[in-house]
Amino acid sequence: MYKRPDMSVELCGLRWKNPVTTASGTFSARDSGGYYDFSRLGAVTTKGVSAEAWRGNPVPRIAESWGGMLNAVGLENPGVEAYIKEEIPYIKHYINERLMPGGERMCANTGGDGSEAGTCAAPETLIIANIVGKHVDEYRAVAERLNETDADMLEMNISCPNIKAGGLSFGTDARLAAEVTAAVRAATAKPLIVKLTPNVTDICEIAKAAEDAGADAVSLINTLLGMRIDAKKRMPTLANITGGLSGPAIKPIALRMVYQTARAVNIPIIGMGGIMTGEDAAEFFMAGASAVAVGTAALICPTAPTDILSELEEFMQSNGFADIGALRTALG
Repeated sequence: MYKRPDMSVELCGLRWKNPVTTASGTFSARDSGGYYDFSRLGAVTTKGVSAEAWRGNPVPRIAESWGGMLNAVGLENPGVEAYIKEEIPYIKHYINERLMPGGERMCANTGGDGSEAGTCAAPETLIIANIVGKHVDEYRAVAERLNETDADMLEMNISCPNIKAGGLSFGTDARLAAEVTAAVRAATAKPLIVKLTPNVTDICEIAKAAEDAGADAVSLINTLLGMRIDAKKRMPTLANITGGLSGPAIKPIALRMVYQTARAVNIPIIGMGGIMTGEDAAEFFMAGASAVAVGTAALICPTAPTDILSELEEFMQSNGFADIGALRTALG
């Protein structure tokens, strides 16, 4: 008898029906929802939102690179008020539209009871709001404003390499990381994830500082700082000169950092960085992640998040893994 793996996980006091989410900066409910049913995912992580609207960086701000891409978008967003008015309600409406009349949901990849795809009583897809700021007060203001919304969790981005102030500076200094984490922790009762930068000497030091300051989880890695030069034009390819490298080229670095961080902290890790297939995702769980986020893959193939979810389940079934916990202990 076909017995489907149990894909559910407990993370920060919340049950996820499966451990796959989107990576911030790559998910737009209106755009992504036109290509795949994102209510199949355990959670969706939205683009970064700031206290006021940000225009982002000048163009060109995207460039291809061997094994990935460089971006210097600069966290362009309409601000928290527009986010609360438009983005969160749209996501909730999209998810609720997929509820059956009795409150059940058409779902897949959430089993464990041997049943085929059909209806289930799995939890709704969770909403993770990614928040950004240029100083502590901005982070705190966004967190406070999101307190009374349908966002289930907050992911605090202290790791973006594409803005001139804030963000990266918090993520590269353990003291500053602890300061902003403590401020946001005091401003919200929602589970708090701190997104870490790989552009540091010791990521474990930053992760432990965030944990000690009240983070419920950490997510890693964000992009690696890099650049391209147009040799024929004799100028940098990106208007910002530098940008963040993402895609399969960074996966070995991401795996190493997840592995090290999992042995340094006692809070869950959401792993990301170059996940292109279900087997890639399985490697992150074996390294110690409790959930994974799919980003650049969705810019290549819009259905990647749900494709990877299906492939992960197939990998687990084929290799005898009954649940995500078995993957996480596979390395011993």
